[in-house]
Amino acid sequence: MLRTRVLTAAILIPIAIGLIYLGGLPFLALIGLMLSLAEVEFCRLMTQGSFHPTLAFGLGLVWLSLLDAQIPKLDLLKPSLALILLASLAWQMRRRQGSPVADWALTLTGGLYLGTCGASMVRLRDLDDGGLWWMLIVLCTVICADTAAYFVGRAWGRHKMTPSLSPGKTWEGYISGLVVSGLMTPSLILLWRATTGKEIDIVHGLILGLLIGVFSPLGDLAVSMVKRQVGAKDSGKVIPGHGGALDRLDSLLWAGVMSYYYIIWFVI
Repeated sequence: MLRTRVLTAAILIPIAIGLIYLGGLPFLALIGLMLSLAEVEFCRLMTQGSFHPTLAFGLGLVWLSLLDAQIPKLDLLKPSLALILLASLAWQMRRRQGSPVADWALTLTGGLYLGTCGASMVRLRDLDDGGLWWMLIVLCTVICADTAAYFVGRAWGRHKMTPSLSPGKTWEGYISGLVVSGLMTPSLILLWRATTGKEIDIVHGLILGLLIGVFSPLGDLAVSMVKRQVGAKDSGKVIPGHGGALDRLDSLLWAGVMSYYYIIWFVI
C-alpha cells in the first residue's frame, strides 16, 4: 500500500507541477479533470446513501465556476448559475422520485463546493504578481503537511481528533502538519526571494502557512463526513494508493480558498 502510494505520487506530482508551470488552459484542464472526477465520485457516494443528485448539473456548476475564474470577461457566472438553479429544480419536479428536494440540494451543493473552491485555485495561479510561485507554495505546503500528519499520526498518534468523522485522525498528526506547514511556507517564500529578488515580508509566509495548517485539514474532515454518511472508506479508486480524486483534493480545496483571499487582501 505504502509503496503504491509513493510510486503514484512520484509519477503524478511532477505532471501536476509541469501543468502548474504552464498555467492558463493546461492548468485549467488539470483542475477541471480532477474536479470532474471528484464530482462523479460525490454523486456516486450520494447514490450509496439512496440519494440521486444529477451529475450533469453538478458538472455544469463545476465548469461554470472554473471558466468564470479563467475568463472573467465572459461574465458567465450570474446568468448561467440562475439557469442551472432553475433547470435542476425543474428536472427534480419532473422526476419526482425518491427524495427530490434532497437530490436537488445535493446537486447544487456538490457542484458549488467543488467549483467555488477550484475557481480559487485557478485565480491563484492566474495572479499577475507571482501566481506560479503562490500556487506551487500552496501545493508543496499541503503535500508536506499532509505527509507529516499521516506518518506522525501512524507512528505516535494516541489522541483521537474526531473519531465520529475520521477515526484515523489524531491530534499528534494534526499538530505535526501545522508545524510543518508553518515552517514550509516561509521557507519557500525565502527561496522565492533568493531566486527572483521578490520583495515579500516573511511574516506573510508564516501567517499563510499557519492558515493552511489550521484550516486545510477541515477539507479532509468534510470529505470524511460525506463518506461516513454513506459508509464508504474512499471516495473512489481512480488514484492507486490514494483513493479517489475527492480524497486527494480535499485539503487543497480549503487551502486554495484561504490562500487566494489572504494574498489578494493582505499581500498584493
